[in-house]
Amino acid sequence: MSVPPVPKGISASLSKLQWLDKQKIWPKGKRYLWTDAFGVVNLLNLSKELDDPSYFSLAEQVIEDVYKVLGRDKGIRIGEQPDRDGQYYHYLTKWLYALHVMGKFKPKYQEMAVNLVKEIHPHFMVPGHGVFWKMKEDLSAPYPGYGFGALDIYEGYTMYKLIDEKALSSEIAQLGLVINRSYQKFSCTQDLGLGDILWATHFLPEEDWAKFISEKAIKTLDKMWVDKGYFVRDLIWEPDFVLAFGNFGVSLGLQSHHLWPDRVDKMNEFFEKFKSGDKYDREAITHVMQMTSYFPGYFLKDYQPKAPSKSLD
Repeated sequence: MSVPPVPKGISASLSKLQWLDKQKIWPKGKRYLWTDAFGVVNLLNLSKELDDPSYFSLAEQVIEDVYKVLGRDKGIRIGEQPDRDGQYYHYLTKWLYALHVMGKFKPKYQEMAVNLVKEIHPHFMVPGHGVFWKMKEDLSAPYPGYGFGALDIYEGYTMYKLIDEKALSSEIAQLGLVINRSYQKFSCTQDLGLGDILWATHFLPEEDWAKFISEKAIKTLDKMWVDKGYFVRDLIWEPDFVLAFGNFGVSLGLQSHHLWPDRVDKMNEFFEKFKSGDKYDREAITHVMQMTSYFPGYFLKDYQPKAPSKSLD
């Protein structure tokens, strides 16, 4: 019996994980919530596509380590390093998505996602106004110098709907009210922000806000493309700067809309050789998000993994 070939993207993602592990960058190393959220989903992709439950077990270990190191009485700290204090709402929504995907296979993770929303939402949300971008670590007050997040309401609303529309109905209603009042004023010119919002909109394509924002985001990104193989960091503020993980976020957004596959391929090829010459050449966030760009898998609404022959337990 012939063995089906491993998808090219999965092969590249696996090679990247093996390099990360050998270099002790990830899943070893300092915990960082954004990176760990992306990493958990990437590991589940590998588990399903390679029919290897060891990657699912590794994803569970990452989750356990995150709660052990970053978990607080309410919510989850940004990262382990001293300068990564406080809590970011847009990091927490990424973690909620990771728990949601894991919950497809073990219900306890679905329950953990609902509980996390109940813990954090009342502290970040100001009904009728918006969601604070960053809070103090104990969620007692907004982090000094930070106001409402421009994109957070959309991702929170989307994640809550994916997780449990019934259990989170009041939280969804609060976010929906703000969205309906403000979405036509949406403005973003940053690579990662645009990729992020495109990814969120693809889950709810029938909603007016998602249609409006995705069209605007695509038009902006088209202006940011450089034919060498990358999107600039920011159309207005950093038109000459290139950030690898920002581009990988764009890649996810584009792939979620089945948009510009030639550009996605060219981008992945460009960043195989790109070096920024700074700390991000070895930062886990760069390489874990590169895995996602290679093979989004469970980050996509319409992803259909092959049927497993082994238990994930």
